[in-house]
Amino acid sequence: MKQFFFATTAKGVEEALAAELVRLGIPEVSAESGGARFGGGMEAAYRANLWLRTASRVLMTLAEFPCESPEQLYNGVRGISWERFLTPALTLAVDCNLRDSALTHSGFVALKTKDAIVDALRDHYGSRPSVDTKDPDLRVNVRLFKNRCTLSLDLSGEPLDRRGYRLDRHEAPLKENLAAALVEFSGWDGSTPLVDPMCGTGTIAIEAALKALRIPPGLNRGFGFQRWQGFDRALWDRITAEARAGMLDRLPAPVQGTDLSHSAVGMAAQNAKRAGVLEHLVLGRLPMAELTPPPGPGVLILNPPYGKRLGEQEALRPLYKEIGDTLKQRCKGYTAYLFTGNLELAKSVGLKATRRIVLYNGPIECRLLKYEMY
Repeated sequence: MKQFFFATTAKGVEEALAAELVRLGIPEVSAESGGARFGGGMEAAYRANLWLRTASRVLMTLAEFPCESPEQLYNGVRGISWERFLTPALTLAVDCNLRDSALTHSGFVALKTKDAIVDALRDHYGSRPSVDTKDPDLRVNVRLFKNRCTLSLDLSGEPLDRRGYRLDRHEAPLKENLAAALVEFSGWDGSTPLVDPMCGTGTIAIEAALKALRIPPGLNRGFGFQRWQGFDRALWDRITAEARAGMLDRLPAPVQGTDLSHSAVGMAAQNAKRAGVLEHLVLGRLPMAELTPPPGPGVLILNPPYGKRLGEQEALRPLYKEIGDTLKQRCKGYTAYLFTGNLELAKSVGLKATRRIVLYNGPIECRLLKYEMY
């Protein structure tokens, strides 16, 4: 049977994720709602986990079947040769996503799936594996959409945005894979300066440096597939050795992150140190109005606060106006990208966006607004 995989991502990021897969030389890539499908066997799946910057998880598709009743679900799951993946000594967990289907309770679907798996294994071995929801050896993913069930195994384990470097968080930080997506959408290739004048705990600057230095985002973490039966350690070692050999010793152009907050810049430095890029970044405390970017052309990306509550929104207007003024006065030759979940506040920037990309930060519908600074 030909093996297919599905890499999941945030809404709006699907095309960027598909482009990443194509650049990795992975075959049969197609962007779909919620991610991108690809082929290429286990080597492609290992590479995707190591290298994808904008993905959340990589799933291996086991089966697809129509599913309108608990019986159809149970029989469809039970029909798979689970002994290929699990023994009674290993633990499992089941995740479920569903919408627009006759079965409406994700907890019930997950439970029914788990029952079918352990019943099949009990028949085969005479005993059954245990469930471990926190840290299973094998994570099974059930997706039910319009009465069609897709059953997959999760190769990633921990979500891919957890690169392992970000222990220090301010409130409402950007996830690593969304920060990487902003860098991706900016078209920045590392050959010109990149500036984040509201860097917070440094995620955008760190993701930019990792990309420009050709450091795989998954280099310093473990993956679910490493605990699978049949994990090919020799193949994995070859792929990671290849990756290390291709890494650069220095950035081709500066990456700069500044922020008004002392504590945020301190956290950014700690995060950058854990990511292995601290000595490559220019980090410092600086008010927006005093921004001095390296000479253009370059790319500037910023993610200011959105002001969730009404009073906050009014208080933030001057900040958005200051962003616009600073871009006009101090960022000649730059292409600026403003990521915000508040379009009302974005008007206070006072510049005309040449492009607007709809993205989601968790449940919040946001825009990535592009400004050309001549």
